[in-house]
Amino acid sequence: MAAANETASSRAPFFIDTHCHLDAAEFDADRDAEFARAVTGGVTTLVIPAVSRDNFAAVAATCERYPVCLPAWGLHPMLIDVHRPAHLADLRAQIETQRPLAIGEIGLDLFVRDLDYATQEFFYVEQLKIAQEYDLPVLLHGRKANDQLLKHLRRIRVRGGIAHAFNGSPQQADEFIKLGFKFGFGGAFTWPRANNLRRLAVDLPLEAIVLETDSPDMPPVWVGRGRNAPGELPRIAQTLAELRGIDLATVAQATTRNAHELFGLA
Repeated sequence: MAAANETASSRAPFFIDTHCHLDAAEFDADRDAEFARAVTGGVTTLVIPAVSRDNFAAVAATCERYPVCLPAWGLHPMLIDVHRPAHLADLRAQIETQRPLAIGEIGLDLFVRDLDYATQEFFYVEQLKIAQEYDLPVLLHGRKANDQLLKHLRRIRVRGGIAHAFNGSPQQADEFIKLGFKFGFGGAFTWPRANNLRRLAVDLPLEAIVLETDSPDMPPVWVGRGRNAPGELPRIAQTLAELRGIDLATVAQATTRNAHELFGLA
């Protein structure tokens, strides 16, 4: 009877990692163990974004091995030397073979100076068109490129998405929200000197926030320069709760609900 009367707030919290590269080679030695650690900690769903045509198979294999891992298919802007226009047809074929939660990881990167912008823009725009065609949200990579991302999103309307690792201005955040976007918060905001990120983590509406790890990248402060992993997500959520002055259950429930709504999960 006690279990039947248990309230939602008293249950163990659960989380969705909306951006996790569990297929990466960094996990080859202990992928099963790291996946088990995440699930034990309450991570119930992991979104695995592809970065190129060449890792579609690895993402698919990871999602087959771990059924709570769900794919996103996309061509990453930092790999433009690898991408070819013909890969866009391969992307469509992959979507037809296994419908993803989103198109991603796509976007623009103006932080790395030797990445040709015109080529990045071509693949970004074409993938927005694909997302629009299939009525899918997008997972956006956008270092120092928020205005450029927004320019094309206003022209090519998609079913929202996530601004992964967002570190823009409040004004840019408002524009993303108008277009149906959430903001992915992971290990980067846990660092004490990440002043802008920590302000955003506190000030953005909770209904616009989702959690992510970007494993094996973007490690939180307690991992230091080491490898990040999806099992760190509960502690990332706890840090967000502490910054906002709310309890962990509230963060877990809100961010999970936000991800469910965005991806159309049951």
